[in-house]
Amino acid sequence: MSPVDYYRCNFFYRAPTLLRNRLFIFSIIALSGCATAPVQQANNETQPENKTVAAAQAEAKPAPVVIQPVANTQVAEPAPVTASPPATEAVSSAPVNPDPVPPVTADNNITNQIDVWQRIRKGFAMKPMESKNIARFENWYARQPEYVSRMTERARRYLHFIVEEVDKRGMPMEIALLPMIESAFNPGAYSTARASGIWQFIPSTGKNFGMQQNWWYDGRRDVISATKGALDYLQKLHNQFGSWDLALAAYNAGENSVMRAQARNRKRKLPTNYASLKLPKETRQYVPKLLAVKNIVANPDHYGLVLTDIPNKPYFSEVVTTRHIDVEIAATMAGISMDEFVALNPAHNRPVILQKGDEVLLLPVEAVDTFQANLRRTDQPLVSWQACPTQKGEDLEDIASRYGISTEKLRSVNGIHRSIKASNGQTLLVPLNGVQPESEFTAFNTHLPPTDNSLLNAIRHVVRKGDTLSGIARRYRVKLSSLKNWNRGVRILRPGQHILVAQPVPVQRAAKSGKNIKRAKAIRKNTLPAPTKS
Repeated sequence: MSPVDYYRCNFFYRAPTLLRNRLFIFSIIALSGCATAPVQQANNETQPENKTVAAAQAEAKPAPVVIQPVANTQVAEPAPVTASPPATEAVSSAPVNPDPVPPVTADNNITNQIDVWQRIRKGFAMKPMESKNIARFENWYARQPEYVSRMTERARRYLHFIVEEVDKRGMPMEIALLPMIESAFNPGAYSTARASGIWQFIPSTGKNFGMQQNWWYDGRRDVISATKGALDYLQKLHNQFGSWDLALAAYNAGENSVMRAQARNRKRKLPTNYASLKLPKETRQYVPKLLAVKNIVANPDHYGLVLTDIPNKPYFSEVVTTRHIDVEIAATMAGISMDEFVALNPAHNRPVILQKGDEVLLLPVEAVDTFQANLRRTDQPLVSWQACPTQKGEDLEDIASRYGISTEKLRSVNGIHRSIKASNGQTLLVPLNGVQPESEFTAFNTHLPPTDNSLLNAIRHVVRKGDTLSGIARRYRVKLSSLKNWNRGVRILRPGQHILVAQPVPVQRAAKSGKNIKRAKAIRKNTLPAPTKS
């Protein structure tokens, strides 16, 4: 049989089998086409949403460049997707990253999504302490929701800056909460020990850490210098004592007080840690109070409290101006209230801010451009006050009348107590050109105001190392109870602190009447020893 005949016979023999195979294939294709048609339609309906999902996944993970334009196109047109119910059902069943990472842009970065309270919680590092005082302070704050609300509302101006400084130094974030127990974030806080500002520096310690203090300005209330000084001091104390609880105790009571307590324990072969030391009552409660605040910040809901929202971004910015300017004018130029301006610039004691080229004003970030633009455009005088020297004994009413100002206004601007009737020879601030400014500025009083007339000419004793209240009372031959009353019940002494001691009655009368000054001085000299000098 020839090859051709063989092929022909074989073809006719196999034809039915080939035909059956082809029919079977065609039937499979037909059935497959019927089954896939609805799925293709559904895919066409959900395509925009699937592209959107792809875009979100592409932003969450690095994607090939060719996909990026598709993602951007779908993100820019979200409306059709949200309006289609079938699309929503398709998305809910699609595999989506359960924790997508949002895109990082200049306006929406990951850091800005964390508020200041979260940053503080993440930075807690102090060891927990077993103390009944902690629970007692937690309960006290829990019963004072309005107090906590006011405190955290004030904190919103300063807390981001403080957290940044604490973070830079690698310190525990509990330190950022310290102004809550020192001053409740009140920049004008002033204690009987003459401590001032949100960090409550006494004059001598403030000077030791570079805080200038004079008639015009008190750096202890300057938010920037006081914060940096407080952190410097706390770091120094931590290096000295080796633990943060002892450093905080020394911040409160003074390092000498902690050192003496440790020396007593060493002599008795007792531990020298914070919990084992015999310290003043206020200092024993100091760290537990801070830890109570820490616990509340960690979980305010547990205590039924609400913390003011504080974004994780700067609240204020520094502005340099080389011109003297009234506080009221500066606030007006910035477009902010006097309360806001004073809260950010509490270090200035008077209604005029003297600029020497290196001082700065603090303004809300959003007010800086407004202030600078108004300062460039103005052609009006920026000051309405002038400094006026006075004679000792000169009547304040006469001075006020001479410059066309009320006596109450003169006292308010210059921080003079209402019981004082005459000048002691100091320089006073009076209106410029006899025009009384409209601003209502009340100066911060940098001295402890007298509580009664017996202290108008009181002796100021400067506390030195080793001084005690009973020792001071014996030195000046006065009752211990009287000494405490004159100083508002003071119990703890710190080196550099000023203690007022009233003069004997004959001296007061002689000084008040202005007669026989030499006799008054002689009585004082013979009756009381000269006060110690710093």
